[in-house]
Amino acid sequence: MNPKILNTEIQSFITSHLKSDVSSLLLKGVDFQDVDIKEIVEQIEAKNRCTFKLSTWFKCENIYFPNKLNIEQTSSEITAQYKAQLISGDSIIDLTGGFGVDCYYFSKQFKCVTHCEINSSLSAIVNHNFKQLKAENISTITGDGIAYLKTSKSRFDWIYIDPSRRHDSKGKVFFLNDCLPNVPENLDLLFSHSNNILIKTSPLLDLTIGINELKLVKTIHIVAFNNEVKELLWVLDRDFTDEISIKTVNLKKDSNEVFNFVLSDEKRANSNYSKPQSFLYEPNVSVLKAGAFESVSEQLDIYKLHKHSHLYTNDRLIEFPGRRFKIEQVFPFNKKEIKKLGVSKANITTRNFPETVQNIRKKFKIKDGGNRYLFFTTNFNDEKIVIITSKV
Repeated sequence: MNPKILNTEIQSFITSHLKSDVSSLLLKGVDFQDVDIKEIVEQIEAKNRCTFKLSTWFKCENIYFPNKLNIEQTSSEITAQYKAQLISGDSIIDLTGGFGVDCYYFSKQFKCVTHCEINSSLSAIVNHNFKQLKAENISTITGDGIAYLKTSKSRFDWIYIDPSRRHDSKGKVFFLNDCLPNVPENLDLLFSHSNNILIKTSPLLDLTIGINELKLVKTIHIVAFNNEVKELLWVLDRDFTDEISIKTVNLKKDSNEVFNFVLSDEKRANSNYSKPQSFLYEPNVSVLKAGAFESVSEQLDIYKLHKHSHLYTNDRLIEFPGRRFKIEQVFPFNKKEIKKLGVSKANITTRNFPETVQNIRKKFKIKDGGNRYLFFTTNFNDEKIVIITSKV
């Protein structure tokens, strides 16, 4: 961290060049003493990545930004706000603090927040930024969070940890014991300092694998933003002995889509099946990640089109955790029927269907867009069908 970057003149330069071409800036250089143009460009690039993701930091004066990779890896404000609303108490420790976005929102729910960060430069940056943000109930510790716990006698109402995947497990099915810190290996240590643990993991982690690796899982939150799963949150309770509950949420600008169920109920639930009726329902990605295929049908009293299609239908419009469509026409999938329609532009979705969207567009010369939504899928009689809809 170079404190000279916080000089008024340099901060003004950064703000006025947020939309400038950074390559040109690197070629031109700057005349500031003790600050290199590369450092300034790093601030510009990182700040630009915060425009929407971390608007509080973007708008606050004298914020020091780390490299853009740290910004890419940190929680967004909207997901940090969500997880902070799940828990509260007197004290919480974040063992893998990073840029401190989660800690900032925890500070609104807890009296005392402890932020641990092994990277000394990032820890110094975060400590400075908390002061600018007036988050006065957060204390920062430079060092390994697990190592700190091993020498600490403190107890906390909550422990939060966000393990990162090791590089050698990239692209593979991964396990929590492939991550740093290794949470399964340190669970006894964690529970010796708190009865409640909140773990954030990548959405790529398989739920069954996570449940098998962890002890005392109480709730799993599957958090999506604008229909893209961003993170999985695992709530562990030392005294919990009941069934695991799954809570799905798709965070949206105007309203959130929520669907909850008990994991064991999904195994017991039975869907009813029907041909397409008046309305078609497509679950959001958090519901699909949860595997709540039977629970959606049973809880909402709607019909599935096919065991593996994961599309639903009924004759009356209901609130639904996903997209809703009015069915206009249904016909068997064949070249003659599709050409009869004369559709040149439409939104296309395939579910449990042998052909890709790309192949369908090419074969029938259908461009993307418009107000029509075509679903290519399979019904419960294993017949390939096309459903023409309009969005509700």
